[in-house]
Amino acid sequence: MPRIPLTWLAEHVELPAGLTAEQLAADLVRVGLEEEAIHAAAVTGPLVVGEVVELTPEPQKNGKTINWCRVDVGPEHNEPGGDPRGIVCGAHNFVVGDRVVVALPGAVLPGPFAIASRKTYGHVSDGMICSARELGLGEDHAGIIVLSELGLDAPVGTDARELLGLGEEVLEINVTPDRGYCFSMRGVAREYSLSTGATFTDHGLPSGDERPAGGGFAVEIDDAAPIHGVPGADRFVAQVVRGVRANDPSPAWMQRRLQQAGMRPISLAVDVTNYVMLDLGQPLHAYDLAHLSEPIVVRRANPGERIRTLDDVDRVLDPEDLLITDSPGGERGARPIGLAAVMGGGDSEVSATTTDLLIEAAHFDPITVARAARRHKLPSEAAKRFERGVDPALPPVAVARAVALLVEHGGGVAGPLTDVDRRVPVPSFELALDLPARLVGVPFTADEVRQTLVSIGCEVADAGADAVTVTAPSWRPDLVAGVDLVEEVARLRGYDAIPSTLPVAPAGAGLTSGQRARRSVARALAEAGLVEVLSYPFVGTDQLDALNLPADDARRRAVKLVNPLSDEQPYLRTNLLVTLLDTARRNVSRGETDLAIFELGLVTRPVEGAPAAPRLPGGVRPSDEELAAIDAAVPPQPRRVAGVLAGLREPAGWWGPGRRADHTDAIAAARLVADVVGVELTAAADADHAPWHPGRCARLTTADGTLAGHAGELHPNVVTALGLPARAVAFELDLDAVLAAASPDPVQAVPVSTFPVNKEDVALVVASSVPAADVLDAVRVGAAASPVGDVVEEVRLFDVYTGPQVGEDHKSLAFSLRLRAADRTLTAAESAAVRDAIVAEAHSRFGASLRA
Repeated sequence: MPRIPLTWLAEHVELPAGLTAEQLAADLVRVGLEEEAIHAAAVTGPLVVGEVVELTPEPQKNGKTINWCRVDVGPEHNEPGGDPRGIVCGAHNFVVGDRVVVALPGAVLPGPFAIASRKTYGHVSDGMICSARELGLGEDHAGIIVLSELGLDAPVGTDARELLGLGEEVLEINVTPDRGYCFSMRGVAREYSLSTGATFTDHGLPSGDERPAGGGFAVEIDDAAPIHGVPGADRFVAQVVRGVRANDPSPAWMQRRLQQAGMRPISLAVDVTNYVMLDLGQPLHAYDLAHLSEPIVVRRANPGERIRTLDDVDRVLDPEDLLITDSPGGERGARPIGLAAVMGGGDSEVSATTTDLLIEAAHFDPITVARAARRHKLPSEAAKRFERGVDPALPPVAVARAVALLVEHGGGVAGPLTDVDRRVPVPSFELALDLPARLVGVPFTADEVRQTLVSIGCEVADAGADAVTVTAPSWRPDLVAGVDLVEEVARLRGYDAIPSTLPVAPAGAGLTSGQRARRSVARALAEAGLVEVLSYPFVGTDQLDALNLPADDARRRAVKLVNPLSDEQPYLRTNLLVTLLDTARRNVSRGETDLAIFELGLVTRPVEGAPAAPRLPGGVRPSDEELAAIDAAVPPQPRRVAGVLAGLREPAGWWGPGRRADHTDAIAAARLVADVVGVELTAAADADHAPWHPGRCARLTTADGTLAGHAGELHPNVVTALGLPARAVAFELDLDAVLAAASPDPVQAVPVSTFPVNKEDVALVVASSVPAADVLDAVRVGAAASPVGDVVEEVRLFDVYTGPQVGEDHKSLAFSLRLRAADRTLTAAESAAVRDAIVAEAHSRFGASLRA
C-alpha cells in the first residue's frame, strides 16, 4: 500500500506546521483512506554533520587497519573544552577535511542499533561515523558517507536527520480498488485537500512547457482482439533522450524518497521513472534506444509466443496478453519487448552502457492488465495502478517530468515526442439532485451536491430543474453512474452525518434438521472430551504417503488447484483424517502429547472420467447450459467427521496410573456420533484399510449395509511417520451417509417406568476367534426373545478373561444387564428366564457355555 512522506506530500498540498503522521491519518480517514501503519523515524537521537580533523591509521594484530579519528561535531556536541570527539572507524574512503555523518551516543540506528561510548582497539570510541547501510539509506557498507559526494554541504553540527530525511515519519495507507488515483502523492494530496480545505496544487495538469508531438519514434496501436470491445491501449506517449548518464546514481533526495516509499534505488533512469510514478500516479518505462527498432507496435500476443521479462523468467504468453513489440530487421511488431503495464522485457532494458533512452508512458485497459498480472503472477507496481485505473491525461505530463529530471541530473538532450492518442470522450450522465438525500438518508441540499461534485473535479451542467449532467474527471474512471456520485457526496459530506438505524431482523425458519444434527454431533464430541479444530483442506502427496495409502487407492485421486497457496500442497483433501492428523502432529511436536481432537468438514472426491469445467469469459453472465456444465464438473464434496486420540485418555493421579487411549475409544466416539442422530452402526473387522492397524480396525456400516466409516488404532508405520504417541487411534465417518440413515420421523417419547431395576451378570465362554460384538448381539437378541418379553434397558461388556479356567483358545465375556418392566416388578424367576434365553441364543450361534 502507498507510503506517504509528509515532506513529499507538502509539495502538492499545503500542510500545517507541526503536522504528524497520526494527524494526517485522522484527516485522511474522514475521506475513506484508512491508516495501514505509521513508520517511525529511521533514526532517533543525535545524528550530526562532522568534519574529520585528524586521521591516524593503526595496523592491528589481526591484519586489519583501523583509523583513529578526531571529528569536529560542533560546539554543542564536542568534548568538554571544545576538543573534537575521538572515534574509531574501519572504513578508508575519506580523508581529513571531509564532512561525514556522525551518530553520537544516545542515537538509535535502524536495527535497532543503539550507539554508546565504548572501548575498542585501545581507544574509547565516542560515537560512530556512519555508512549508507547503517542509516538505512542503501546497501553500501564498504565506505562511510561523504556528504560532498552526495552533492550536500552543511555546517558542522547540523542535524543530519533533517538533512538526509531520516527523522521523518511515514504514513502507510490502505487504498480501496476504486481509488487507484490515491496510489500517488498527487491523489493523496487531493483527498487531503477535500478533507481539510487545504490548498491543493495539481502537478498532473499540462504546464504548457511540454514539447509538442511530432517526428518522434514511430508507434502503432494494433489491437485485433480487444476484450469486451475495449482496446488494450488508447494512448501511447514516448520521447527520446540522448546522451544521458542513465546508469549514474540518482540524487540523494530522490533515493531517500524512494526508500521512504518502500522502493530500492537502482540507477538514475529507473529511479526517475519510479519517482514520477509515485509522485503523479503514471507508470513509466525506460527503454535502451540502441536496442529498439521502429516501429513499436502495441498488439495482442500470438498463441505460443514467449517473452523474457526483466526478472529473467521466460514466459509463455496468452492470446489475451497485450504486448509492446518492436520491429527488428524491418519485421513489424515481431519482437516482444514488454508485457504491457506489467513488466518490461529483458532485451531492451537499461544497462551500464546505455546513453540513449526512450521514455514511455501509456494508458492501458484495466481488465487486460489485471488478467495478465494474475495470469503471470506479476503484481508489479505498474499493474497495481493500471488495473485500478490511471488518468489517461497524464502520459504527456509524466513523460515531460521524467525527461526533465533525466536531463537535469544525467545530462543529455531531449528529443522529439510521439503521442498516439485514441481516447474517446468521457461519457456524461444525469444525476437527480435529490438522489443522494433519498439513498443516504441525510437531507443534502442541491447546492451541497453541486459543490461536492465540483470539488472532486466533475463538470456539472444543468439538466432541468432537479437534475444535472455530470462529466467525471479523467482521473476518476470509477464514476460512471449516479450511485457512484451518491457515494462521493456521502463520503465528503461526512459519514458521521448519516444516522444509525438498527434494522429489524426478519423472522426466519431457523436451522435445518441437518444443521441441528451437525451441531449436536459437535456438541456431543466436545462433551466427551474432544476439542474441535479447523484445518486447511489443502494437502500434498507426502501427506498421503504418510498414511500408507496404496498407489491405486481412490483417495489418491484428488483435485489439483491451478493457483495453490503452497506448491507443496496443491491438492484438495479426499479424506478428513489426512489434515486432522497433520494438526495432531503439530500439537504433539509442541508438547501436547495427550490429545483428543475432532473436525467436521468437507472433502473432495473427484469421479473418474468426469467432464472438465468449461473456461468461461469474464464480465458476462454464463448461459444455463454453461452453468449446467460447470455443475456437472464439480466433484462430490461429502461432509465428514473425524477424530484423533493419542496418549492418555484418562490421566494418571493418586487414583492410579491412568489409561492410554485405545481402539475402543475411537469406536466409541464413532458410535457416539451415530447415537446423537439416532442411527445404529454395525462394526466388523477390516484388515486392509489404511491408515489403520490391520488387526484393530472396525468397518462401520448402517442398517442397510452402507459404509459409514472406519475406526480403530492407527498403523504403527503411520504413527512413526507422523511422530505421534504410540498406539494413537482415530475414526472417520461419512456424516452425510449417517444422516441419510437417520429416520425422518420425530422421536417418540417413551414412558419412564417407575418400577425397580433388576441387575444380572452373564459370563459366556466362547472360542477366542468369536468377535465380542457378535456375542453382544446374541445377548441382546436372546434377551428380547425370552418368555418375559423385551425388558432389557442396557447391556454392557465389562470383562474379558483368558486363562486356564476357561480352556485353551477360549475366552470369557462377562456382560452386565439392567432389566426393568414397564408394568411390574420383575421376579427372580423372570430374571433367570432372561439369563437362560441369552445362554441358549449364544450357545446356538457359537457353542457358548455359561462360565462356572
